[in-house]
Amino acid sequence: MTAAFSFKGFTQPDRWQQRVKYAMDINMNVLTNRLAGKQQLEYTNHSPDTLRKVFYHLFWNAFQPNSMMDNRSRQLGLVLNNNVPDWDVRVQDRIQNLKPDEIGYQKILSLKMNGAVQQFEVEETILEVKLSKPILPNTTVHFEMEFEAQVPLQIRRSGRDNPDTKVRYSMSQWYPKICEYDYEGWHATPYIGREFYGVWGDFDVTIHIDKSYILGASGYLQNPQEIGFGYEAKGTKPLRPSGAQLNWHFIAPNVHDFVWAADPEFKHVTRKIRNDLTLHLLYKTTNAPEKNWLNILDMMEVAIPFIEKTFGPYPYKQYSFIHGGDGGMEYPMATLLKDPSGYMHEFMHSWYQGMLGTNELKYPWMDEGFTQYAAARVWGFLKKDSNYDQTFKKEFNNYFFTAKSSSIEPMTTYADYFSTNANYSFSSYYKGSVFMVQLGYIVGDSALDKILLEYYRQWRFKHPNPDDFFRVAEKVSRLQLDWYKDFWIGTNKKIDYAIDSLWETGGKTSIRLRMLGQVPMPIDILLQYNDGSRELAYIPLYSMFGSKPIENSSIPRSVFEPWKWTNTTYEFIVNHKLTDLRIIEIDPSHRMADMNRNNNRLELKWGPQ
Repeated sequence: MTAAFSFKGFTQPDRWQQRVKYAMDINMNVLTNRLAGKQQLEYTNHSPDTLRKVFYHLFWNAFQPNSMMDNRSRQLGLVLNNNVPDWDVRVQDRIQNLKPDEIGYQKILSLKMNGAVQQFEVEETILEVKLSKPILPNTTVHFEMEFEAQVPLQIRRSGRDNPDTKVRYSMSQWYPKICEYDYEGWHATPYIGREFYGVWGDFDVTIHIDKSYILGASGYLQNPQEIGFGYEAKGTKPLRPSGAQLNWHFIAPNVHDFVWAADPEFKHVTRKIRNDLTLHLLYKTTNAPEKNWLNILDMMEVAIPFIEKTFGPYPYKQYSFIHGGDGGMEYPMATLLKDPSGYMHEFMHSWYQGMLGTNELKYPWMDEGFTQYAAARVWGFLKKDSNYDQTFKKEFNNYFFTAKSSSIEPMTTYADYFSTNANYSFSSYYKGSVFMVQLGYIVGDSALDKILLEYYRQWRFKHPNPDDFFRVAEKVSRLQLDWYKDFWIGTNKKIDYAIDSLWETGGKTSIRLRMLGQVPMPIDILLQYNDGSRELAYIPLYSMFGSKPIENSSIPRSVFEPWKWTNTTYEFIVNHKLTDLRIIEIDPSHRMADMNRNNNRLELKWGPQ
């Protein structure tokens, strides 16, 4: 599927976006693991506000003893989950043991705005600049910066000399990055461990590095014939310039970050998926067989048409899977992978992190949860598995396991503020993905698919928040969903429905259901009779003010009066004798996160059959 939209005109009247344009020239010294950089930043203030200061992220300053990241990780290491320390396993207490030549840092040597020197203060991972002149609404200014940085030993996402992958450089969060300013103000969030929020714009990056190194990056390489290493046109030979370094020149349009990685032993393979989309794979066979790496390209060639049909077009001309990092970590147009596992999850971040760009620090579930859901759906397609119990088995099992804990925290918790790493993962990844499956149960899966595409259409490149998503969902489904947001997102309350009792009156059967949990839901009940026929009883939730459409036309459906959540029981009548019934089951599709499914199904025995 070919991308059918341009990169301009994304803003809405009520949701302006700031805009950046970076030009960076980087000299990388592979002997000292240090870089010297020059950064030109064109910053356009589309807000109605006058800005008297700006902030930058200096992420690598976190990799120093007694930093906020170091302290937070060691604090969480004192917390026990099932008698296991709640470390971020990548960080643990490693930062406090870094030597001077192993730490990370980013130092600002000079900073000017429109040619005038600016005063600034470094507060660990945040640079605060008090402007000599304010930036007025709807004006553009030019910042000029010189900086130097030292690449830390691989700790978290960024770094060098990963002991597992043996990759020399994983260059994420490597440059001073201006903070996002939006309708809520500045987001000058210190780097403690969780993820990111950035301004969309264009990147022009030139990296001077030892000529033996092979790079993968977010952007399009502009001088492939000077570089080679598999970037040159097929059937041609590169014409590399003389000298000890190569100059890698990349351009990345309309992205909110730029990542690169480098190693002398990278293998580089490309796969043209269609005329306007090429996949790049850069890897080593240090911790996974070559066939596992190459399998990524085979699977993606099959998956991408389904992905674009379901979630929206991929708008860029390339994507790079790059060996490096410390697990899997997504960036626009690229991901760093510790090994081949998890590549689908990272690629699906291209939608919920790369193109929609929700503030991951405030709403991690809108990125990780939506991505977890999307990746599971893609795997379900690849495996030709339409069974929810299998497609989302991992997500539901992790939700059920952790939801029983007394220490769980609501999804409204900021990413860095969760009391444990385990709670962050539970809330963001698993409860977040179950949220989406369950939304399909509430509104119908066909409506959910329309919601996903409309959400993409309306909000790509606009930093949506939860209310933005729910308004799309309500408009598409024509159902009220504020109750679902309030109960599922804002609380730790759980779902538990049960078949309470049934009795026959006048040749008809009365069935009583009971709400044992605290989260109200609409209810599907499958009724199976002795003669093999089936019927679906559907009980909308009063708060929805409507019903979902019929999902399975092969099973007759009867719609009953809505259930008001203040009532703990609900009774309905079916036009069959009690002895006609064989099976009664609440939520036969298993899309509802009912904490005790044992009381959802009743199989009646009426003697010899």
